[in-house]
Amino acid sequence: MIEIVAVAADWTALQWIAKPLLAPVLIGYLLQRGRRDMVVVALCFATAGDIALLVPGEVAFLAGMLFFLGTQLCLIAAFPKPSGRACLAYGAFWVAANAMLWSKLGTLRVPVLVYSLTLTAMAAAAAGVSRRVAVGGALFLVSDLLIGVGAAGVRLPAHDVLVMVTYAAALGLIATGWTRACERGPSPAGQKAPV
Repeated sequence: MIEIVAVAADWTALQWIAKPLLAPVLIGYLLQRGRRDMVVVALCFATAGDIALLVPGEVAFLAGMLFFLGTQLCLIAAFPKPSGRACLAYGAFWVAANAMLWSKLGTLRVPVLVYSLTLTAMAAAAAGVSRRVAVGGALFLVSDLLIGVGAAGVRLPAHDVLVMVTYAAALGLIATGWTRACERGPSPAGQKAPV
């Protein structure tokens, strides 16, 4: 919440304090609940990515993207293999989003293409964990799509606030949903996934 207020008010100093604390707070939550797995490692990468993205410039943006690539790869390793339906739906979204942004990204085209593919694969895999994690994965995709749209030169009203709200919600839902899913054990085939 503090980070969202800092972004809305454009308080850079407070953003430097608050943003790097979001993922570590969730790491603490996961460790307290006995989780020592790839989701914790994913949040470590997210912390490094958050710090990198506080620095202006394309080099810092690419470094942040690289750290968040690590986040997505760790989440993919933690989550079950995605269903064919999720792959098709998210794959279509990935093609449409990249087609929309391709001509406006310049030198960022290929890095965004690779990162967004990994991000989309994570969101598809998240759909197989639980409803909560599925929503978290989808919000992570939305948040990073907003960043991509911004990199392409399109700014929505309250753009940065929307990015942070969807990102913070994504991490929170993934961390809490993952913990609940692990505590309840694997979901038998044909039954509802845990919330």
